[in-house]
Amino acid sequence: MEKLVTAHLKLGIIAGGQLGKMLIQDASKWDIITYVLDPYENCPAGSIASVFVKGDYLDFDAVYRFGKQVDVLTYEIENINIEALHRLKAEGIKVVPDPAILELIQDKGRQKDFYRQHDIPTAPYQLYADQAEIRAAISAGQLNFPFVQKLRKGGYDGRGVAVIDGEAALETLLDGPSVIEEKVAIDREIAVIAARNQRGEVRCFPTVEMVFDSRANLVERLVCPAGIGEALAQEATQIASRLIETLGMAGLLAVEFFVDAQGRLLVNEAAPAPTTAATIPSKA
Repeated sequence: MEKLVTAHLKLGIIAGGQLGKMLIQDASKWDIITYVLDPYENCPAGSIASVFVKGDYLDFDAVYRFGKQVDVLTYEIENINIEALHRLKAEGIKVVPDPAILELIQDKGRQKDFYRQHDIPTAPYQLYADQAEIRAAISAGQLNFPFVQKLRKGGYDGRGVAVIDGEAALETLLDGPSVIEEKVAIDREIAVIAARNQRGEVRCFPTVEMVFDSRANLVERLVCPAGIGEALAQEATQIASRLIETLGMAGLLAVEFFVDAQGRLLVNEAAPAPTTAATIPSKA
């Protein structure tokens, strides 16, 4: 592993959810001092962190002050003040994954454009500025039902998403800059976590299948290995590897896919995951 973890290294984690807790548990294998920034003192990671800092990760000053206390800064949530991360990086704090990657991922419109520019398979889409523009496109016959609306920023765990099957569902349209996707006939949803170190070595974890609670629209359980053929699993791994390489990212990237009714893979979205050293063993 690259020589980033040293004695008494201070690792900062923005947000103290379950991922942050698991990261701290893994970091306890080394002599690492862990810091957590979260608005809630009873967050999962707060009770096991070496240092807990109460603060809002959307607030520039809170994120900046927190980052100045640590040697390496990572995060387990996407909705963070990106300007503070850029400033910390410019001042020499190691931010993993890189803020430029997070800034791209934060905007679903930019993320979809990136896929299209680099021939990463994804559902057909269009970008709209607001609800009025979406309605105008429907009236002009430029946008047809059914479709899925995703707010470009701020959505997570099913929030910021509206499924519009017909005219009656227009009352559920969200207002704000949006990605409008053709509604895909989904057979199942799968995911691959790709890991890339600073030497450009890439390894992937086995493909998993995500089973959702239909009412809450949240993942209820993961099935590993996914119930798909070996060829499709290899294709998903190849796409995830190509995506993390194209991003030039060091760290972990979770890539979520739709498998449509024709058995085709479409990238739904990707998200960086927290990691202590943005490295993997050279013989992983």
